[in-house]
Amino acid sequence: MPFKQKVCEHLESLQPLPEKGEVCEACVATGGHWVHLRTCVSCGATLCCDSSPNQHARGHFESHGHPIILSAEPGENWAYCYQDELFIKDAGEIA
Repeated sequence: MPFKQKVCEHLESLQPLPEKGEVCEACVATGGHWVHLRTCVSCGATLCCDSSPNQHARGHFESHGHPIILSAEPGENWAYCYQDELFIKDAGEIA
């Protein structure tokens, strides 16, 4: 039996993104700090990653249902779908 590759169907409905932010908008508002930044592909919000104390990007997915984040770190070109738990290694076609 051939190996079935997991596919993220959310990628089909993506719109062009606004520019990636340089700060976690939620951390700035609360005086928190972040480790790495992720940009929501659905609305363009830039928030902190799961390694950050407040995990704002994951909270944004849980509260808004926006499944895909794109790394906002310089030199990184990957995305992740929270809903499908799928890492997209080369996100060049998304960004």
